[in-house]
Amino acid sequence: MYTFLDFLEQGLLNLSAWQITLITLAAVQITLSGVSLYLHRDQTHRGIKLHPIIAHFYRFWLWFTTGMLTKDWVAIHRKHHAYCETEDDPHSPQIHGIKKVLFHGVTLYTQERKNSETLTKYGHGTPDDWIERNLYTRFHYLGIVLLAVLNVVLFGVIGLLVYAIQMIWIPFFAAGVINGLGHFSGYRNYRTDDSSRNLTRFAFFIYGEELHNNHHAFPASCKFAHKKGEHDIGWYTIQFLNKIGLCEIKKTVPQLCLDSQSKAINNETIKALMAHKFNVLQKYINDVIKPQLHQEYATTSKAMRRQVRKYTRLLSLEKRYLKRKGEQLHAQFSDNETVQILLSFKQELQSIWNNNGQSIEDMISALKEWCQKAENSGIQMLQDFAGTIQKYRLQLQPA
Repeated sequence: MYTFLDFLEQGLLNLSAWQITLITLAAVQITLSGVSLYLHRDQTHRGIKLHPIIAHFYRFWLWFTTGMLTKDWVAIHRKHHAYCETEDDPHSPQIHGIKKVLFHGVTLYTQERKNSETLTKYGHGTPDDWIERNLYTRFHYLGIVLLAVLNVVLFGVIGLLVYAIQMIWIPFFAAGVINGLGHFSGYRNYRTDDSSRNLTRFAFFIYGEELHNNHHAFPASCKFAHKKGEHDIGWYTIQFLNKIGLCEIKKTVPQLCLDSQSKAINNETIKALMAHKFNVLQKYINDVIKPQLHQEYATTSKAMRRQVRKYTRLLSLEKRYLKRKGEQLHAQFSDNETVQILLSFKQELQSIWNNNGQSIEDMISALKEWCQKAENSGIQMLQDFAGTIQKYRLQLQPA
């Protein structure tokens, strides 16, 4: 006879430990795919448009398994981009500390979701239909209560362990690892104005979100893998959904290419410069400053050449992220006249796209003036770079 004790031990499904483990892993991966595809790439940045059936499935699933509401998540993430690494950033480890964000990221999220000004200003365009108002928002935590009950009914007492894993997974990996370590440790492809890092080239269990620096360089792009060896599981899923008609690809990273037939700086040049400003700055460091330094210090001691290599790596970081040794290294090269000239050219180039009040015509004029000054500088690397930058154009990548 099937007794109550049997029910507590086996649940309705009477599955083995391995079967329960596989179901748990599948469930948390579906949740992560919902965060990455629906909340992040669709609702926040509009890089894709999911079919309404897929979008509402994710909306329900996230409410059911995490208690998260679309408007809350979208608003907080948009504010993060707007105020990255400042006092107004909801979850910057540079401000709150890595320990706080890594282990208490959900606390920071909960605090910010209670800020009505954040939700009003940054939560626009998210679902506001009857079911959102009368079920998901009104009964915010009902979903996770129902999940706990369902887990026990299906799996027995061990369902409480499954529930605990489901409750911990997103707060730790999304609110902690991505928001925390993604701005603290890893490698950088782009010299963004924040401390964003790519955690690794591939981590299937966080659905492509590990490529965080790539995302901050091109927030609207729905494809996070940009370099050879990087793999974005989210992008592979998007391509599959696109082929079967369940997802429309709206925005990807346009390729930076050279138009060898033209040297005229025009609107297309400015578009390319604006789209790839972080990439252009990295090219400037690699193609202008780094060769100049290596040329000047080629015959010095090994210790000095090591200092040069360290210094060129530091040029990819904002000064506010430099530790004491980094600041000392900058000071060591402050007397090098050529380097200081190249750094001033870099700052002038940045100012061309940082001046939000100027028109396209003003930017074209400023870039022409910058290139003319570079050509008159007498520094070969700088002259070559000025000749190249005038040929920059965008080429859209095929979906």
